[in-house]
Amino acid sequence: MMERVAVIGAGAWGTTLANLLAKKGISVTLWVYERELVQSIRQSRENKTYLPGVTLSQDLQVSASPEEVTADAEIFLVVSPSHVTRVVVERFRPCIPQTALVISATKGVENETLLTMSEVLPQVLRAVPPEQFAYLSGPSFAREVSQELPTAVSVASRSREVAERVQALFTMPYFRVYTTPDVVGVELGGAVKNVLAIAAGLSDGLGFGYDARAALITRGLSEMSRLGTAMGALPITFMGLAGLGDLVLTCTGDLSRNRNVGLQLARGRTRDDLLRKEKAVAEGIRTTRSVHELAQRHGVEMPITRQVYRILYEGLAPAEAVRELMSRDPREELEELEARRRMGWRV
Repeated sequence: MMERVAVIGAGAWGTTLANLLAKKGISVTLWVYERELVQSIRQSRENKTYLPGVTLSQDLQVSASPEEVTADAEIFLVVSPSHVTRVVVERFRPCIPQTALVISATKGVENETLLTMSEVLPQVLRAVPPEQFAYLSGPSFAREVSQELPTAVSVASRSREVAERVQALFTMPYFRVYTTPDVVGVELGGAVKNVLAIAAGLSDGLGFGYDARAALITRGLSEMSRLGTAMGALPITFMGLAGLGDLVLTCTGDLSRNRNVGLQLARGRTRDDLLRKEKAVAEGIRTTRSVHELAQRHGVEMPITRQVYRILYEGLAPAEAVRELMSRDPREELEELEARRRMGWRV
């Protein structure tokens, strides 16, 4: 019997992943929040709101009804924005059985609780065993995947069998999936890179050039790794697809919504203006607050993240933020390695 997949969230990424599965011949239904968009997709075979210009498979089913979307489904793919994931999944909870395989493709940290999706989802779906969750992340623009351009991502799970099941589910000639047991690292890489992409956009928008962007990416990777290891992630994860790979893509790609936020901030737009006017809001705006607070909670120094936070939430002028970064006390580049030696870690 063919597996049925329910995809919860019809933004650009949710629509893309649902369409990938449908083109692969898998029975998949996409949950669309806006009822008028359901009719539009059915008639035009296009998600004109979140993924315009991409023709969707005739086999992709769409519905605004949680009951219809989840009927007979065995696999549940959650792709809702991180700030509404808890509410959305709570709505679906009665429809998700204990035997379900639950996959998250959401990148972010919940503002109120500072929990990642690997902590939020098991809280809401208590009946589903922890080993039946998986987390998909990595360098991937929805539009490029929709165009079947070569892409490689990671899937993390506490269960090797579940990770390999998800790997097999999504693998296509143009979409390669690698497995890893490091759930914390994959989740944090996918969240923190959005904050750093805003910084890269700010740097580009202020005309600081390629040297500055390279420095931001490199030192940003160091921040990501420091926070991740403090929270139990494997340091090597941040040199992989969900870390460095996604960071480079999001900081440099013209399709990056978070980099575009930085560009807009450099031109004088405010956080409230961006949140009010953008239909598909970049995750990094809200995630900046969460990551900044996580860094404080774990005693981790994240100067780039702190300056992005101050620009977004305290009104600091972007040019002043960069001046402060560049005037920090000199220090060793690889101080983290020395800290690990002092702790007795092998490096």
